[in-house]
Amino acid sequence: MDPLMFPDSPVLRLYDPLGEVLGAGDGVYTYRFDDAVKLAGHACPTVAGAFLMATRAVALLYRGELPRRGDLRVTLHGRPDAGVNGPISQVLTLLTGAAPENGFHGLGGQHVRKGLMAFAGDGAAFASGVTFERIATGERVTLRYDPSAIPPAATMGADLQAVLSGAADDAVAQRFRDAWRGRVERILADGGVQTVKQVE
Repeated sequence: MDPLMFPDSPVLRLYDPLGEVLGAGDGVYTYRFDDAVKLAGHACPTVAGAFLMATRAVALLYRGELPRRGDLRVTLHGRPDAGVNGPISQVLTLLTGAAPENGFHGLGGQHVRKGLMAFAGDGAAFASGVTFERIATGERVTLRYDPSAIPPAATMGADLQAVLSGAADDAVAQRFRDAWRGRVERILADGGVQTVKQVE
């Protein structure tokens, strides 16, 4: 097994009854930030934010119970192509099972994932946050993610431009990688205390 890329990041443990029905063990899965990174193909503040919002949402809605994958309806406020709503939605689908119209249509009317994710309105990404609803109880929470409380290194913008233009030498490229990863690690270590706010 490959070593974890982000061994100190939070984890999310859920029960997926569909997994148990179809023989994928007991349906209890542990998701790590590494899983979201592999889905996205990279680690960034956006991917970290999606992971932290999901973690906070299930903590608030399940209060110590084992969260149930497929029991969450997720609404992102803004168009699918607004800001980073697209990548955020993909990570949230991974973790919650909630999917738009291309999702799993269920078995005998059960375990439906299609239509559990929606994009509301024409607002900008995170204008009103992301709403998570626990289907079994109707309880809901809206969270907003803002990584600005954990800013990037002062050199990051110029270094990124140098990397993208091909002008960066090895030292600049490594400085950029270290700074980028360092910010992601700080966001994860904070656990959403500074970056994820409950708005309703």
